[in-house]
Amino acid sequence: MAANQSGVDSFQLFPSANDNKAQLGFSFLDDSPEKPPIPLPPPCLEVLLSQVSSSVKPTLEPVNLDGLTLLKGRVSTHEVFALSNSDLVPGKYEGGLKLWEGSLDLVKSLQSEVESGNLSLIGKKVLEIGCGHGLPGIFSCLQGASAVHFQDFNSEVLQCLTIPNVVANIPVKSQSLAADAKSWDTDAEVRFFAGDWSEVHQILPNLQTDDLDSNCSPGSTVSVGYDIILMAETVYSISALPALYELIKKCMSHPHGVVYMAAKKYYFGVGGGSRRFVSLVEKDGVMVASLIAEVGGGSSNVREVWKLQFK
Repeated sequence: MAANQSGVDSFQLFPSANDNKAQLGFSFLDDSPEKPPIPLPPPCLEVLLSQVSSSVKPTLEPVNLDGLTLLKGRVSTHEVFALSNSDLVPGKYEGGLKLWEGSLDLVKSLQSEVESGNLSLIGKKVLEIGCGHGLPGIFSCLQGASAVHFQDFNSEVLQCLTIPNVVANIPVKSQSLAADAKSWDTDAEVRFFAGDWSEVHQILPNLQTDDLDSNCSPGSTVSVGYDIILMAETVYSISALPALYELIKKCMSHPHGVVYMAAKKYYFGVGGGSRRFVSLVEKDGVMVASLIAEVGGGSSNVREVWKLQFK
């Protein structure tokens, strides 16, 4: 995948002419009759701060977002997964080491929402789905969220990139990396979870209800779930959209939870896109979707930011 001048990776379905066919991340598009089966997803687990990779050290680079400067790391798929120039390998690697354009679009939209008074992150519980670099979640920490949980398909992405990025932008209180979720120099509870969208809800702490007070009176409500869910460039695969939507419904606090989603309008060649996902949401009839930002780039590469809320 080629990076633009700002170091942000754009979506590339096919490799360049110099790439070997075996390097193609989208192996499921191969017409060969001997396609290997997609492997089972890795187990769901929490990645502790102390489990940051000691062998892979990302190169830190500044990213300027309308006056806000965040640091982001750069590591290669070869260093972490021994893959060469692969965007995606289904069941093994889902693109978390790339800094996708939608991630920056999402941070800018969150900034705009906060500045216009449409959003306050202070005291909110935030989940970033498919976090990769984690810049939207990091922004939430800096804006006073009470809890920010980062989720990615690959634990290696969290260990080699997400945690170093969070440390670079929100340093830990002590020099030694501790396992305590409250070790950050922020009031937010910062935690990291790896796993497939169809299963990861089982380990997310804000969804666990076993420890709720059993003496709650009938009809009383207890806030379970996340106030704000963030996701960027997660809707590229048609086959993954149902699991992603079900995860959102399980994780979103009712009735006031909100989802901010940044994505391309269409992902040509794989069939996904923001409009395909919004269509799924509207057909279900549980939530309402509103377009809050559109980023130009030609009719074939329009990027959008959507807001989803319960009806």
